[in-house]
Amino acid sequence: MSVLASMAGFAVAASITPGPVNLVALASGVRFGFRAAMWHVSGATLGFVLLLLLVGHGLYALMERIPLLAVSTKWAGIVFLLYMACRLALDDGRLGSDNTVRRPSIWAGAVMQWLNPKAWLAAVAGVGVYCGEGDGLRLWQFAAIYLVVCYLSVASWAGAGLFLRQHLQDARRMRYFNRAMAVVIALSILALL
Repeated sequence: MSVLASMAGFAVAASITPGPVNLVALASGVRFGFRAAMWHVSGATLGFVLLLLLVGHGLYALMERIPLLAVSTKWAGIVFLLYMACRLALDDGRLGSDNTVRRPSIWAGAVMQWLNPKAWLAAVAGVGVYCGEGDGLRLWQFAAIYLVVCYLSVASWAGAGLFLRQHLQDARRMRYFNRAMAVVIALSILALL
């Protein structure tokens, strides 16, 4: 039981801390509301759990053997994060102009996790600590715990966005918020370089 509690603690620490996925959940909650942001939350959660399971079944070992695959994933992540930062920075800030801006999707949330270095680090570290002996049952327990914890953690960021939404009804304030989020995402890219 103490191992499961430790897994849950690890999952909370890795899932609730700021990162690109959580910032997009926050911005989606502000821009589109909580219900629409839950598509991103669901995709990010399912994408991470799939990543965790595949890392546990040897994906990371494959990437170590094929360094080009790891480098390609890193650069794809950088390009995707730049794209997300640009979309935020260029948004007009009007909450009523939803037809010109795409709502968050389950696929974008999943892809974002796969291109997110924080997600890879959490998956590799978690599998190494809790499933290092190749214990398949332990891997599935860890994935089940992560499914719940990640969903609730990313959803809390979307909920915070909903709270902020009422303060950002003015397009000018929303533009400032979006640009601030774009800068934070861009700064996270610098850490990758």
